[in-house]
Amino acid sequence: MKETSRTVVFISDGTGITAETLGNGLLSQFEDISFRHVRFPFTDSLDKADACLQRIGEIGLQEGLRPLVIMTMMDVKISARLREADALFLDLFEAFIAPLEQELGQRSTHSVGRSHGQENREYAKRIAAMNFSMAHDDGISAADLKNADVILIGVSRSGKTPTSLYLSLQFGLKAANYPLIPEDFERDCLPDSLLPFRDKLFGLTIAPEQLHRIREERRPHSHYASLANCRAEVHAAESLMRRSGITWFDMTSRSIEEMAVHLLQAINKKQELA
Repeated sequence: MKETSRTVVFISDGTGITAETLGNGLLSQFEDISFRHVRFPFTDSLDKADACLQRIGEIGLQEGLRPLVIMTMMDVKISARLREADALFLDLFEAFIAPLEQELGQRSTHSVGRSHGQENREYAKRIAAMNFSMAHDDGISAADLKNADVILIGVSRSGKTPTSLYLSLQFGLKAANYPLIPEDFERDCLPDSLLPFRDKLFGLTIAPEQLHRIREERRPHSHYASLANCRAEVHAAESLMRRSGITWFDMTSRSIEEMAVHLLQAINKKQELA
């Protein structure tokens, strides 16, 4: 009988974000299997490893299948203790650190949490970028737009806010966003506050049918959410962006993560040509 469900256990001596991010990328290749996640972050002692061992054993007995364990573990003793469990182990650090040591001719420090300690400046940059994005969300403020790395435009509920926040948190970009509204379409031109920053502008669009469903959840049975109005606004926004020479991307079938990468590539390309 084909397996349709498996438990995957994420174990790390730190936050577990690296293990889960990379692990989910691997698991996404198996679309017919539903994965249940169990997390054990900050597993930094043998006592905590023993607790993990017990839970892994319980899962195996309950399901009759050995769990999948994806971990990032630098402590050799803790790693060895965990491997006493009956499970498939994928140690992501082990998979990558050893080949790097061989290629670089140097042994890694094997220090727990070292990568996080080295990211203090990058972390501060991301927090500053997030604060900028929140202060410039949905056209709240046009002040200091000269310091923006990117300005997203598009109709209301086309994905500008989550994309802006993802760009700031993941890549440290100061991302502002501005909603295109009926008044902009009536004037048939971009808002005056955005004109000096045309080189930073990128548009987001979305299929009217999907926009209609999203808006219906926010304002049911309103003119704002009607399919006819969604079609009119999307058409007007795309026409305006086309005439203004603004590159835009369709959010309809893309995740926030995918869209952010497409935008990052476009931003880098613009900077290279500048």
